Formats: sequence, structure tokens, C-alpha cells
Amino acid sequence: MANNSYSGVKNSVAEPNHNGEFGCSLKELRSLMELRGAEGLQKIQETYGDVNGLCNRLKTSAVDGLSGQPSDIEKRKAAFGQNFIPPKKPKTFLQLVWEALQDVTLIILEVAAIVSLGLSFYKPPDAGDKNCVKGTGGEPEEEGETGWIEGAAILLSVVCVVLVTAFNDWSKEKQFRGLQSRIEQEQKFSVVRGGQVIQIHVAEIVVGDIAQIKYGDLLPADGILIQGNDLKIDESSLTGESDHVKKSLDKDAMLLSGTHVMEGSGKIVVTAVGVNSQTGIIFTLLGAGEDDDDEEEKEKKKEKERKKEKKNKKQDGSVENRKKAKAQDGAAMEMQPLNSDEGADGEEKRKANLPKKEKSVLQGKLTKLAVQIGKAGLLMSAITVIILVVLFVVDTFWVDKIPWDSGCIPIYIQFFVKFFIIGVTVLVVAVPEGLPLAVTISLAYSVKKMMKDNNLVRHLDACETMGNATAICSDKTGTLTMNRMTVVQVFIADKHYRKVPEPDVVPASTMDLLIVGISVNCAYTTKIMSPEKEGGLNRQVGNKTECALLGFALDLKKDYQAVRNEIPEEKLYKVYTFNSVRKSMSTVLKNDDGSYRMFSKGASEILLKKCFKILTSTGEAKVFRPRDRDDMVKRVIEPMASEGLRTICLAYRDFPASEGEPDWDNEADILTRLTCVCVVGIEDPVRPEVPDAIRKCQRAGITVRMVTGDNLNTARAIATKCGILQVGDDFLCLEGKEFNRRIRNEKGEIEQERIDKIWPKLRVLARSSPTDKHTLVKGIIDSTVVEQRQVVAVTGDGTNDGPALKKADVGFAMGIAGTDVAKEASDIILTDDNFSSIVKAVMWGRNVYDSISKFLQFQLTVNVVAVIVAFTGACITQDSPLKAVQMLWVNLIMDTLASLALATEPPTESLLLRKPYGRNKPLISRTMMKNILGHAVYQLIIIFTLLFAGEKMFNIDSGRYADLHAPPSEHYTIVFNTFVMMQLFNEINARKIHGERNVFEGIFNNMIFCTIVFGTFVIQIVIVQFGGKPFSCVGLNIEQWLWCIFLGFGCLLWGQVISTIPTSRLTFLKTAGHGTQKEEIPDEELEELEDLDEIDHAERELRRGQILWFRGLNRIQTQMDVVSAFQSGISFQAAVRRQPSSGSQQHDIRVVNAFRSSLSPYEGLEKPESRTSIHNFMTHPEFRIEDSEPHIPLIDDTDAEDDAPTKRNATPTPPPPPSPNQNNNAVDSGVHLFLDPSKSATPSAPGSPMHSLETSL
Repeated sequence: MANNSYSGVKNSVAEPNHNGEFGCSLKELRSLMELRGAEGLQKIQETYGDVNGLCNRLKTSAVDGLSGQPSDIEKRKAAFGQNFIPPKKPKTFLQLVWEALQDVTLIILEVAAIVSLGLSFYKPPDAGDKNCVKGTGGEPEEEGETGWIEGAAILLSVVCVVLVTAFNDWSKEKQFRGLQSRIEQEQKFSVVRGGQVIQIHVAEIVVGDIAQIKYGDLLPADGILIQGNDLKIDESSLTGESDHVKKSLDKDAMLLSGTHVMEGSGKIVVTAVGVNSQTGIIFTLLGAGEDDDDEEEKEKKKEKERKKEKKNKKQDGSVENRKKAKAQDGAAMEMQPLNSDEGADGEEKRKANLPKKEKSVLQGKLTKLAVQIGKAGLLMSAITVIILVVLFVVDTFWVDKIPWDSGCIPIYIQFFVKFFIIGVTVLVVAVPEGLPLAVTISLAYSVKKMMKDNNLVRHLDACETMGNATAICSDKTGTLTMNRMTVVQVFIADKHYRKVPEPDVVPASTMDLLIVGISVNCAYTTKIMSPEKEGGLNRQVGNKTECALLGFALDLKKDYQAVRNEIPEEKLYKVYTFNSVRKSMSTVLKNDDGSYRMFSKGASEILLKKCFKILTSTGEAKVFRPRDRDDMVKRVIEPMASEGLRTICLAYRDFPASEGEPDWDNEADILTRLTCVCVVGIEDPVRPEVPDAIRKCQRAGITVRMVTGDNLNTARAIATKCGILQVGDDFLCLEGKEFNRRIRNEKGEIEQERIDKIWPKLRVLARSSPTDKHTLVKGIIDSTVVEQRQVVAVTGDGTNDGPALKKADVGFAMGIAGTDVAKEASDIILTDDNFSSIVKAVMWGRNVYDSISKFLQFQLTVNVVAVIVAFTGACITQDSPLKAVQMLWVNLIMDTLASLALATEPPTESLLLRKPYGRNKPLISRTMMKNILGHAVYQLIIIFTLLFAGEKMFNIDSGRYADLHAPPSEHYTIVFNTFVMMQLFNEINARKIHGERNVFEGIFNNMIFCTIVFGTFVIQIVIVQFGGKPFSCVGLNIEQWLWCIFLGFGCLLWGQVISTIPTSRLTFLKTAGHGTQKEEIPDEELEELEDLDEIDHAERELRRGQILWFRGLNRIQTQMDVVSAFQSGISFQAAVRRQPSSGSQQHDIRVVNAFRSSLSPYEGLEKPESRTSIHNFMTHPEFRIEDSEPHIPLIDDTDAEDDAPTKRNATPTPPPPPSPNQNNNAVDSGVHLFLDPSKSATPSAPGSPMHSLETSL
């Protein structure tokens, strides 16, 4: 053990230095922490003598730590900074408003409104000559007084949409920041202050603190080791090297923030915190890009021209360089891009290759639909205006033979203005501005309600993607099971007990070994606490498997805490911690006589192979031969596993003093010749609600697969209990090894065809590594054997699940058991870790889709009718029967309120009775098309009847052919009122979109709906009776009202008639609102796509000639992860994934500078032109790095060589597209690059300099 009492240090705290100067500066410490390994130690020796000298300079004690006086702590914060990395500034509300205003539909409306307002205030000088046009009797006052209402009403509707959108985005951001700060506040760390070990918040750590580190910790600051036991650190988050780095006082004593302690324990003196730590430095470099955004924008324009010329030269050069680099070793490869022209100037090329974030399925379809409707509306309004103008000119100058008079021009203009306004009105009604609102409301409402269902949604579109899910890959422990482990069976002293035995039947010597073994060989952070409320279950803190063993000790009426007090953690001589390769944990104690005793626990099939003795019923050890072992596996372990128990073997080994100290680093020799104490069966009961949830999934057409690290029998038993496997099914259950063997070819490369043979039948993958999980998810997503692309959801909790969560269409992280890294990579966080919450997410996702379809069905009926009425009315009577303001009331209020009413329908269980829609299912099905056209026909017949025969039916004056300034007529008021009544009743019809008959079902579950329908009715009465001139209305009597309501009610009856007609007969009906197919895009369009940050379904990723540039991506991939986490402002330690291992500061700056330019458009605001879609405001800007597949060693790491990220991504289908550039050596390297409309594939080539930085999340 390292001697850690340094004389002469203790006094240093007693004499604080009053000038506030410490013995070393911030800069000095920063440069010290940039050195690694031997260089660092050498520097410490040269400058400070040893660590002890450094502690002296920092005025701290290696034994007692800081004094903890507030004045001293403040002084240190002032001198060396706080342990806090400032988050990125959130967007202000105004910025969000500005973003929402970028929407195309809204812009058309804004322009129309402003033109309309301007024209309404334009008063032409009185022409004096009253005879310009037949039928004008003086000044048309109505237009002057009330013309502005139109423009104002349109602007008001725009303001509503924008504010709702911005507010949604803002509250969403606030929610996540709240969640983030909650995560950060929970993080505490042990430090020594005033000789006492205390837990403080990570942000309170200062330079000079003595921190205690143990396995499983994520280091919150940089430090130098003072004392350590078997410390191994995973530095992959900074260096990308997945091998664990050993830390010791004589070889490498530098510990860096953001790295994980994988084994051992120790003490460090903190030397750098916050922005001065290695993690902080990377953040600062990334953050620096934000301030000089504007200058960069200007620079970029100039550079573009320059680069166009360079591009051609560069092509040959970079290929040459890469070929050379391949021949060189790793270090050269790492440096190469920084020196080659490609690294320095590759910015523009990279920008073209950023894997663009795909719009969600729904957004893609909606955008396309909205654009189509908009175009149709534009056409209709243009035709309307043209017809009106032509009719007016023909009538005036030809039919009535009125001569042209220049004095009359103002009057003519006024007529043309009126026509233009009618045109704009038609357009306004045609463009469904309720759509963005409906989507936003629907998603926001769902997300809010999903919080109650234990789903914390991090990316809005994940909610809707979940409705399309076809496969769920779930963990077992904690998701399907309760994660409350208890020992229920045990094989001890030659006997298999079906329940925990009485303590007196176990020999005393065996019992002592068992209790000491359990107490010291479980992490000291794992405890069993008393229940929170009386009569509840004990609380399990820490690793649940270890909790089960500690609970077993308590069931045997023994106190594990007494043993721990006797043998504190400092006395443990050596600890081999549990990891996925070892699958066991061992702790060594040194006895007083110099001998050693090692306790081990681990997976029974692995540990029993290492046992050569077993304790008998008398407490003696007898020989344990291979055939005894096979016998035991059959008699004890398999029966336990088949009941779904996890089997753990407890064993020990003595090292006599006579043999001297063993070589602890030679694990193979240490972990052998064990004596088996007992084998326990640990039950993790299936959550009671899971079997039902899985049944619902299967009924809804979703396949549930279990991916677990447990052994095959246990996994199979649990899968059967859950209902994933039914008796008599011919489904596959594979172990990770077997799965890998089946999907790889002779060279060890993964082949998609081989995966395609397995996944459709696969239901359980046991003993799987995180890499297997990622491979499976990727295989299912990329598969082409079924006609619909699979949409895969994945659950994960561990740090190493990150890649699979990122790869999946929807990643669920566990809120309780999940690590920060997993949460970072996920789309939805399950706050209760429960599988049935996933089913709720599916239900909400489908509900979003249906809500939007309901709204569309209602909205389009209104649009079709209003546009046709305005169009034909204008053509026949030279005036729209529905006035502009009335149209806007119908449009704004019915749209906005209807979107609120229909978008907030709560989900019902019936949503889970149908199969998923899939990516290509049109938004408007044929049934909906039938409803839309059917109702439109009814409404049009009624309206036209009233319009052309209404005056005779009601015996009133005709409102047709009225003068410009004529007062409102009863006739047209009745037309308007009936129209609104029909919409109100049709809103009830729109509640069902699959042709159901009962449209009232569950109507009172949605109070919002009832309130809105009733509210609209009341407002309509007010408008008609008291609206007067602005609304062109006249009060109606009760009989006329009853007729209007009756004609409206006819919609419901007509709805029944329509649902009687079978859709299958109406073959002429077409669907609408498909996702875009890739063949539809002409090449010219691709030219403009390069600068956009988002890929629409209507955009192809890249031109074919640019495939060569795909590989430039490898340069960015590394830095990108950091940025993506940075973008969403989420926990910093999860963010710092990668940093070049050479560690020198210049190197970092060069790397980041080389990349920064390519990232700048993504910092801060999204570019306005990226918001071409109505719905872009629902997505956060974010980076997707597809396929940056980390290399995590497999359990049997034999095929590590073949596992190079490149070959693993080799996708045999489809073949590479013919590329005009023949020296494209990406194809030579066996990586087929292809453009796939639904995924941005960016395999990394072996020559990639970042290859060595590939990292395990």
C-alpha cells in the first residue's frame, strides 16, 4: 500500500498565505495537466519534487485535505476558477418568435395582410364623374370603414400561430434545462476536508481538494494521484482508446475529468476544475465558435468562390495522401488530416456531407401536403382574380359601352383592389394555416400528458415516430423485471434448498466464509436501507445483484455491516472489479500472518470452471472434478435457470504465506483453483403489468425482442413468463457468441444477408454485449427483406448502450437505472424504468398521427367548400357570397379552435388494435378522402341552393348583384350562418377517421372539444345578431335560425350515409400526403440542397459525384459527438466523448479549428432557409452521426482484428451507385457507399485518421 502520510504537509494549512498567492499559477497547472504518463511525472519531479511538493504549493494536506474554511474556499475559486462549465445560452423568446415567423405559409399570409391593410386605407380622390361604372352610387363607405378588419384579422391569426409555437419551444427548452439541472444537482463526490470524509456537490470542488475516487465514478475534475489501489481508468471519452489505462504513482498519475474509474480506488489532489480542466478546455474551444459567427458568415461567402476552383485539384491530392497514410502507422494517420490540404480546406466539402437530420415521417408528409394545397390555392385565387377582372372589363367597356375616361382611373383601381382582396381571401382560406398549429398543439399536448405516463420526451418527433414502431428491443433487468433482486434458492453444504435455509443447518465455518465473502466482496456503496414507510420493503441502494446477496446475509440472521466496520474499504488489499469481460468480481484480504485470502463471486457457469474444490455438509472442502461440475450444472444450475433465476457462484481461495506474494497482475493464475462455497439463485420477478403490455404490443403489430446479458436459460424462462415466447412457437433464442458466428462471413465481416436470415425469427438474444445490441438494431433498420422499413425502438441503461440508442429510431433510456451517457443518447427517458410505459408511448404516438388526420379531414372539407363557393360565386355574381371577414372567421377560428379540439383527443386502447402505419402510408387514406369529398358535396349542394334559390324559400330580398356599398342582406347572412353550422356538426363527424359509425363515442372524455364546439356556437350567435357591418351580417329571426341549425345537423345524417358506402368500391379515390420517394427529385434541385442543414424528404443527400467527399466525414465524426451534446446543452460529462490522445494543447486547437468552421452554421440559430417547412419549428437542431460505431471488445475478443469499424459497416446491398469519379477508393476498401433516402450512411474508411479515435461511448 502506498504510504500516504507525508510529514511536514500538515502544517501548511495552518499558515494561510495572506496575499492570496498560491505556490503555482493557473497557467502552470493547466500546462501540467496536458502532459501524459511519464512526461507528467517527470515535470512534477522537476518542478515540485513530488506530489507532496505540489500539495505544499497548493497549501493542502495529502492526509487531512483542505481546512474547509469558507474564506479559503473562496480564495481558491477566485484563483483557479469554479468547477462549473457555463451552459450554452438558451434562445430568447424573441429569437424563437423570429424562427416561427420564417414559416412559408405564414409569410404568404403576412404579405397578403399587409397589402390588404394598405389598400383598405387607400382612399381614391372622388372622381367627380359618377358615370364611370354602372351601378356605383358614390363613395363605397363600407370598404373604407371596415376594409382594415380583414388585414388586421389575418395578422392576428399569424400572431396567434407564432406565439403558440414560440411559447411551446420555449417551455420545452425550459423543461429540459430543468431536468438537466436536476440531474447535475444529484451528483455528489467524496472529498477530505479537515480530516473528515464528506460528500459535496460536484460544483463545490476546488483546486487543492483531496478527492476519494472509487470504481464506477465519473471524475468531476482533473487531478494527480496521491495513493491508489489497482486503478484502471477508461479514458475513451477523451482519447478514444477503449483500453483501460492503469494509473499508479510510478507510471502514470494524471487523472482527467470526464473519464470513468473502471477498477480500484484511490485519492487524488485536484489540480484543475471547470473550464480549465481537460473537458472544459474542449468545451471552450467548441463554444468559441459562437461569438464570431457573423464574421465567419462573410468569410464563408468569399471562401466559397475560392474553393470551387480548388476542388478539382484537391481530388487527386487527397486520394494520394490517403493511400500513403494507409501505409503509415496509427500516429501518422492521426496527424495526417491536419497537415494535408484536405484537413485545412475541407470545410466546404464537409458541409456538404454533414449527415443531414432527417425530418420525421409526419413532418415530411405534412410539408409536402401543405405545399401542394398551397399551390392549388394559389392557382385558384389567381384564376378567380383573372376571371373577375376580365368580366369587369368586358361588362363595363363592351357590354355597357362606357367610354374609357382617365378621370375614372381611381374608381377602376378600387374595383381591382376589391377583386384582389377576394383573390387573397380565396388563397387565405385555401392555405391550411391551422396545420402548423394542429401539429404543434398535438405534439405539445402529447408530450405534456406523456410526462404523466412516465415518458420524458427529449425530441418532439420521437413521440410521433413511436406510433410507427414495428419492433422493440428491450433490456430484461429493470425494464421487464422489477429490478428488486432476492435470493430464493441456494445450493450450499451439498444440498439444494428451494427457499432460504435456517442458519443452523449450515456449518459454522461455511457460514463465516459466506458472510465475510458477501460483505467485503460487494461494493461498499451497495447497502440495504430500512424502508421509507412502515411495513414497506427494504430499500436497495447500489447494484441490485449485490443487494440480493446482502439481503441473503440478512435472511441468514447475520449483519454484514458489522463485518464491513471491522474490515473498512481501506483494508482491502486488492479488488478485481466486475466488468463485462471478466463476468466476476474478486476482493483480496491480507491476513496478519502474511497470507492472503481472495473472495470471488460471478456468473455460475464461468466461476464453476475455475473451482477445484467444494465445501461439503461438514464444512470440509472436497475435490470438485469436471464431471462433478457437469453433474451440478444439470442438477442445480439448469433447473434454477429454467425457472428464470440468475445463478451466482460464491467462492474463495487462500494464498499461503510460504508461497510469497503472488503476481496480482496475472489474472489467469490468480482466478483459478477456487473453492466453491455455494451457488445462489436470484429471482428478479417479472413486473406484474409487463405480460399484458407485451400482449398489447403483439396485437398492435409490434415485435418485442429481449436483449440481455443473462444466460440463455434464464432469459428464455423470463421471456416465456413475459409472453415474448409462447409455447410451441418456432422462434430463435441465441447467445451473443452464436449470433456473431451466424452473421459473420469467413473473414469475420458482418453481412446484411446473414442478419436478414436471423432477425425475423429472433426473439431472445442472451449473453449479449452492447456491440451485439448495436449490430442487431442496425441490421433490422437496414434490412430490406420486408416491404416496409422497420422502425425500431430500443431501451438501454448502461453507458455502453449509447451507440444502440443513437442508432435506433427511438431510444428509451432508463430514468432511474440509466447512466448520464445513456440519457444523453436517448430520445425518450422512462422515468419509472417500466416496459408498460413504452406501450403508452406507442399509444400516444399513434394518437398524434390520428389527431392530425382528424384535423386534416375537417380542415380540408372546410377548405374545399369555401374555395369552391368563393370561386364560383365570384365568377357568377362578381362578388364572393362569403365576405372576406366571414371567411376569416371561418378560417381562423374554426381552424385554430378545431385544431385545439381535435388535436387534444385522448388516446384510446383501440389505437393498439391496428398494425403500424409504416413510413409510406399516406396521411389521407381513401376512407378519409371519401369523407372529405362526400361532405363537400352535401355542403356545396346546400350552399348553392340557398345562394340561388334562398330568397324564394325564405321569401326575402335577394342579396345577389348588390352594389359596392349596399348594406348586408338577410339572404347572404343565412348562407354564411348555414355554412358555419355545417362546419360545427362536421367537426363532430371528423372525430372518427376509420369509417366508424358512432361519432359521439367518448366525446365527453374530451372536455376541450365540448367547450370549443359550444363556444364557437355562442360566438356565431353574437356575430350574426350583433356583428353588423364589419361582418356583413343582419340579425335573423328564430325560424331562420332553426333552418340553419337543421341544415347543419344534416351533416351528421349524411355522415351515416357516407359510411355505408364501402370504400373498396370507390376505386377512383386517390390517397394524398405520401412521404416523398427518392426517384421524384430532378437533378437540378440537388444543386440548391447543399447549404441546407435539414434534409427534407424532398431533398437528396448529395450529388452522385460527391460520393468521394463522403469520407471527409470521418474527420468530423469525432468532434461531432461533442457538439451534438453541446448543442442540446445536456450534461457535460456525457458530452465529452472524444479528444485526440496526443494531448498537446496546440493539437487540440488545430483539430477543433479545423472542424469549427464546418460547424458554425449549426451554432445558435438555425438558418432561416432551413425552415422551409411549416413544422420545422418542432425540431431542435441536432447532429445525427449515423454508424459511428464504437469498437467495444467482445466477450471473447478473438475477432477483434476483423472488427475494424470499416468492415463492420460494409453493407453488401445495394451495390454502389455508378460514380463518375473512378478513383474513388472508398469502394476499393470494401465499403460500399450508397445513398439511401431514409438514412444517412457514413461508414468510416480504414484510412480515416479518426479511426484510432473511434470510441466506446
